[in-house]
Amino acid sequence: MAEVTAETAQRAAALLEVDEHAAEKARLAEVQALGEKIIEQLKTVYDPEIPTNIYDMGLIYRVDVEDDNTVKIEMTLTSPHCPVAETLPPEVERKVETVEGVKACEVQVVWDPPWNPSMMTEEAQLELGMIY
Repeated sequence: MAEVTAETAQRAAALLEVDEHAAEKARLAEVQALGEKIIEQLKTVYDPEIPTNIYDMGLIYRVDVEDDNTVKIEMTLTSPHCPVAETLPPEVERKVETVEGVKACEVQVVWDPPWNPSMMTEEAQLELGMIY
């Protein structure tokens, strides 16, 4: 049986480290590409009372892609009394789950920080005539 020298062990460890970094970079690129697709899909969801998508409205606070490609989204609504409070979050889940590569989606509605119009993108503010 061949004897493992310190030099051979170092080379093996270096190769494993390189493989780990390559795998991490590949996963990061995969998650980034998936995130861009998710954002594109979120931009197709509209509050029926407002002619701007929920992403540009600033209603999406967080999008997390888990290791198994389950997506967790934290979002808010313009107010707790929003007429689409019961239908909008499930619509977001359904739309995100149609993105290729997404295993499942879970939406959590949060109220902190409270939404305000300054959270909109500049484009949305211009579209709605609300500059902040």
